[in-house]
Formats: sequence, C-alpha cells, structure tokens
Amino acid sequence: MTSWDISPFEPDGLRVAPLRPPHLPEPERHGEDPANCDVCRARDEGVWFDERWRLARVTGVGVPLVLMLYPRDHYDMADLPDEMAAELGVLTSHVVRHVQALPHISRAHVYRLGDGAAHLHIWFFARPEGHAQLFGSWLPVWDDLLPEYPADVADADAVAVADALVASYGGRRSATDAQMHV
Repeated sequence: MTSWDISPFEPDGLRVAPLRPPHLPEPERHGEDPANCDVCRARDEGVWFDERWRLARVTGVGVPLVLMLYPRDHYDMADLPDEMAAELGVLTSHVVRHVQALPHISRAHVYRLGDGAAHLHIWFFARPEGHAQLFGSWLPVWDDLLPEYPADVADADAVAVADALVASYGGRRSATDAQMHV
C-alpha cells in the first residue's frame, strides 16, 4: 500500500514488522464492565442527542472534522438491539449527508473499530475537498500526521452537522433540552 500515490509514507526504508505470536487470552478492552466505562460516564457530552444516541466532536485532529456516534447506554455492535441497529443505519446516512454538505468537504468516511473499547463507537472522518492524496483507507493515518485543524472551524462545522441532524432526523443539541422529533 505504500506504493499507492495516496500513501503518507515513502516506500523506501519502510519495513514490515514481524507478526508476533498470538497472545491468549486477549486483554480486556476498556469499558468491558459498564461501571468502569468512560463512554458511559460521558453520555451527556456531545453536539447532538436523542434518547438513545449521541454525536460528539473528536478534538485535536488534523482533518477538518471527526465525529463519533455512540449509543448513550452501554452496547457494543454485537449486542445492539435490532431497533437500535436499524436506527444506526439511518443515523449514519444522515450524518454522512450532513458532513458532505459542508462546503469544504468532499466525503465522509465511516469506520467501526472495536478492539480498544467495549462501548460501540462509530467514527466519521471528513475528507477535505480537493485533497485527493487523502483518499480512502489512509485518511485516518493522514489525520494523525497532519497539524491540528483549527478548532473554531471544526466546532462550527460540528454545530452545522448537529443542526442539520435535528432538522432531518430529530433529536436535540443538548442532552438536557426537551425532546424534539420530526
């Protein structure tokens, strides 16, 4: 993959690390016990909420906007009730639409990684318009390598996405505001 023109690395000098033997049993992920889950403790933090979900902006990133969608209660992907799984699909589509509607964004990339934390978290990475080198699977790597994007611009973009989500899907901007439904 380093030979792809979107790679953030020059292929000369890079070496593949040797594959280590399996480590069993695997270590616990953070928050396996909901009583010790930081994501559960942050259930009222974010830019958008409904009774079951919250959307938060990830700070300190290099791309224009990174958002994270979480269930407000402790679920992982495998134990998500069917009704919430259906909501996840619809919510994901709405978030992607609203991120891609930002004037300086071309694509919203969606990722689910579950090895670090037991509480479900869905990543939304905004790829800036015109930056073809940031295409595809390298975007999260580029995000770690780029200088920090201006927080005031990312905050304004997150608010725009949240407001659009309230209008298109429902919910509210605050965890404590009265419920709003479309």
